[in-house]
Amino acid sequence: MLKLTRDTQYIRSVYLKRDLISSYDHFPLNLPVVQNFQELSFHPNVTYIVGENGMGKSTLLEGIAVAFGFNPEGGTLNFNFSNYDSHSNLDQYLRLAQGVYKAKDHFFFRAETFYNLATNIEDLDNEPMSGPRIIDSFGGKSLHQQSHGESFFSAFIERFGGNGIYILDEPEAALSPLRQMSMLARINDLVNQGSQFIISTHSPIIMAYPNAKIVQLTEEGMSESRLEDTNHYLIMKQFFEDKDRLLHHLFQ
Repeated sequence: MLKLTRDTQYIRSVYLKRDLISSYDHFPLNLPVVQNFQELSFHPNVTYIVGENGMGKSTLLEGIAVAFGFNPEGGTLNFNFSNYDSHSNLDQYLRLAQGVYKAKDHFFFRAETFYNLATNIEDLDNEPMSGPRIIDSFGGKSLHQQSHGESFFSAFIERFGGNGIYILDEPEAALSPLRQMSMLARINDLVNQGSQFIISTHSPIIMAYPNAKIVQLTEEGMSESRLEDTNHYLIMKQFFEDKDRLLHHLFQ
């Protein structure tokens, strides 16, 4: 399959069910992203959700994933575990508009809970008569016996198989800049195999996929942005172009 189009993409958009909301005073409805929510249409290939801490991008991504059918702590649609039931109920207020085509592969990647996912995989593989080992689809080597970055990359390289919907929350967390560029190449491979990505990230490198949609969250709401206009890119550019002046002001 070639790249998905607006006619073939798996998730088209997400809406907020405002008629179910009586008050915006409590979490997660008090988050800026919810209070200023607009219908969010996704790019057929890659959509980024970016913003400063506290804007609600990870909570929104989690809500989208759970509304789609994923376990809040990540994994495929078949995973159903919880080490600490801390996810929000935002999914109850979201409505996904899905396309007529169904993905063959599915994965919700959360940097925050990836350790829990790795532990659950080992527990399931240790059960008697559990069938083929799950870890074999991640390359065969225990995710706990790899560095944090290596285990992340094993999921991207080994587990993601194409024709899939992949929702990624801060995948850059354990990746070096070089690995982040390698991940861009992997995203491109999978996009060319009919995959759709929805990604929350702080990394200007990860956000650099050509022609992607970047949705920036601020206190005022959500707006589409170019990479070069995001706060993440501008701050990094300013830092490296005049590091000494910035450090002088920071250290005063």
